[in-house]
Amino acid sequence: MSTERRPRADAERNRARVIEAARTLFGERGDEVQMPEIARAAGVGVGTVYRHFPDRQALVEAAAEHRFAEIERYARTRCLGGDLGLARYLRYVGRMLSRDRGLSSAIETSRGSTGSEPRGEARARLETVVAQVIARDVEAGALRPDCTVGDVYLLVGCLSSVIRTGSGDWRRFLDLALDGLRPRQIPR
Repeated sequence: MSTERRPRADAERNRARVIEAARTLFGERGDEVQMPEIARAAGVGVGTVYRHFPDRQALVEAAAEHRFAEIERYARTRCLGGDLGLARYLRYVGRMLSRDRGLSSAIETSRGSTGSEPRGEARARLETVVAQVIARDVEAGALRPDCTVGDVYLLVGCLSSVIRTGSGDWRRFLDLALDGLRPRQIPR
């Protein structure tokens, strides 16, 4: 018999409210958001925030994990049917990164490195679903057969950079990149 107790329902609700508030505030204002502000936005005491997240870095990672879980859910529910799933996936990621610029910045600052890509289990889950999306699109003839999950991560990294630096229209960048992923007709 396991001695590990399941968290109380109210504790789980509080944790979810803290993560949602953190994600919103980090998304809006980036790294300048402080723990007491997140507690106020979540409607809990600052002690509750620290009970769930021992430091700010843990809360930033939880907010990042929440974003990656949302991307994974979208990919599983909206990108696996029919063709052009990868295009749908990348456009969704672009919209999310554009909306969550501050969260991306907070993740980078917290990690002390550029890039706000998923890690650990979140990365493995996303890689699994992206591989399925790629396979469906290749099978439908909508995607070149040599496309890999690594290629998609490369594109997402570039997309993130375009958005983060404001170096151009990310939608145009994505259109150009997707054009390069279409299967080529071999001339006769």
